[in-house]
Amino acid sequence: MNEIFDRIADELVDKNYAIIDSFLSPEEVKAILALPHFAQHEQHFKKAGIGKNADLQINEAIRGDYILWLDKNTAPPAALVYLNRLGELIQNLNQSLFLSLKDYEVHMTVYPVGTYYKRHLDQFKKDDKRKLSVICYLNEEWKEEQGGQLRIYTEGTSQDVLPIAGRLVCFRSDVLEHEVLPATRERLSLTGWILDQVIL
Repeated sequence: MNEIFDRIADELVDKNYAIIDSFLSPEEVKAILALPHFAQHEQHFKKAGIGKNADLQINEAIRGDYILWLDKNTAPPAALVYLNRLGELIQNLNQSLFLSLKDYEVHMTVYPVGTYYKRHLDQFKKDDKRKLSVICYLNEEWKEEQGGQLRIYTEGTSQDVLPIAGRLVCFRSDVLEHEVLPATRERLSLTGWILDQVIL
């Protein structure tokens, strides 16, 4: 994995985002998809909101996904494989880019057919601990005509990323606005943020 971690660091320096295939193997993806959390997400997941704490609100005109937060202390083994890999990525980025990243927060995410997330920035105005956004996709045999791209906005242009199983997208939470486009099939991912503070 060190070669993959180095590529992420290099791409973050070059363009503030990195797109890496095979961050999770097909077998690792299948193990996560087999968890009852995804298979029965209507029972386990909650409607995602926008904002934080007292400012949190549900607005389906802006965001249509459902989420379930993961806790590294109670996560099932299949999900822990991914969480541990994020921990290794943090160590590598700290060494190679001289950062002070300390922790992560991750939720399982389901976008039902036709839902989306309008253009936004991941870092909160009153809370800047989110430094890097990390999304790992779990969608096997995804086709371009099914939509569901992550659109990352850079200076004067944009980059569309298909949500292909095992693919990791990592980008600066404080710099790059992005949106999730609607899809014709359910869209699954592990979505999270690398932080410069420890989650207690």
